Amino acid sequence: MRSCKFGLISLLLWIATVATFAWFFIHGNTTAGTDRRTAIVMKASEREFVLSEMRGMLVATQGIMEGANRGDMQAVIKAASAAGMGVAADANPALIAKLPLDFKTLGMSVHQDMDDIAKAAAAGTPTAEILKMESNTLTKCIACHSVWQLQAVH
Repeated sequence: MRSCKFGLISLLLWIATVATFAWFFIHGNTTAGTDRRTAIVMKASEREFVLSEMRGMLVATQGIMEGANRGDMQAVIKAASAAGMGVAADANPALIAKLPLDFKTLGMSVHQDMDDIAKAAAAGTPTAEILKMESNTLTKCIACHSVWQLQAVH
């Protein structure tokens, strides 16, 4: 009887732990923002990491546009690859846990888009199609920036 109670308590604790982890994985560490957007709350160093990654995507976007305008698909490949899924692998799991699922999903789709643009450029896809792909990616950037803000805790 005693081992049955212990087993039940263990099972309930396990379920509570999994449920808590799932809730944080989906909702992240968020609060109401200052301008009707949702604020993602994180350490200042984590905020700087995310902002640095966003600046990297902006640099990649400029490189894609510049390369496409010159007809230099090698430059497009280089720029897009620099912001692909390989960059996302460097993220700290503790930081990832603080990000809401929608933010993570959108961010990962942008990294995947960058890899897709690099592959399309390597395959000889016409410049107009590359630019359309980049335009679609920028739409995701705008959507993200219109919904989320990053708030550092001190």
